Amino acid sequence: MTITVGVLALQGAFYEHIQLLKVAADKLRGNKSMTKQQWEFIEVRTPAELDRCDGLIIPGGESTAMALVAARSNLLEPLRDFVKLHRKPTWGTCAGLILLAESANRTKRGGQELIGGLDVRVNRNHFGRQTDSFYAPLDLPFLPGDAGPFRAVFIRAPVVEKVLSPKEGIQDEELKRDETVVAPSRQPENAIAREAMADKVEILGKLPGKAEVDGMPQEAGDIVAVKQGNVFGTSFHPELTEDPRIHMWWLCQVSDAVGKLQKSEVVVR
Repeated sequence: MTITVGVLALQGAFYEHIQLLKVAADKLRGNKSMTKQQWEFIEVRTPAELDRCDGLIIPGGESTAMALVAARSNLLEPLRDFVKLHRKPTWGTCAGLILLAESANRTKRGGQELIGGLDVRVNRNHFGRQTDSFYAPLDLPFLPGDAGPFRAVFIRAPVVEKVLSPKEGIQDEELKRDETVVAPSRQPENAIAREAMADKVEILGKLPGKAEVDGMPQEAGDIVAVKQGNVFGTSFHPELTEDPRIHMWWLCQVSDAVGKLQKSEVVVR
């Protein structure tokens, strides 16, 4: 079986994701349960390419530019369907996290389109300008093995400002906030998609204390990694490191999701 993973290639660090996915897939071949697994990694720029994908990564970059190009390429609505209607495994890094949020603040109405999928409000550019970029050692217990903290790269990064209550439809309370945009509503298309949705947002990573973040004046406890069902988001850029552990973990998530889908299709038949 070949699983196809796409990386949205409209703008941003898509090439770096592709390269680290290849490294992660090679390392996973040492896992007994993944020995025979075949992977295909593609750049996604069209709805036809998106249709081929079993999973998708939305990379870091400029979220406003990505959304604008996606709309002009007739890809924005298919992306919303992929994430929210079909609930296929999707991971967003930095700008990708912003796009996958149901609500984003510090944004003028009409200035940012969202895809949605994660019941969170993100604070865009929480850490300031490009010159305020930094590294931080993150304790990520969901990662396999005991290789120590993940050295995360933060570049004009957002944070998850608030975990929102799940809504059947649009986050209408968020619409009342100033300088806040909200993703349009989409309902999962069937029972399989609803099962992949999950009611609760899991917090998978937070920033450590101030003294542990390269001397930068950051607040301890900022949420920088979240997961809700098949949708995963990180504030930081794993693709800009040489550490494939998060990519390896996420490929296992994709493989599990594809396996569940295949079993359900066999039952239906």
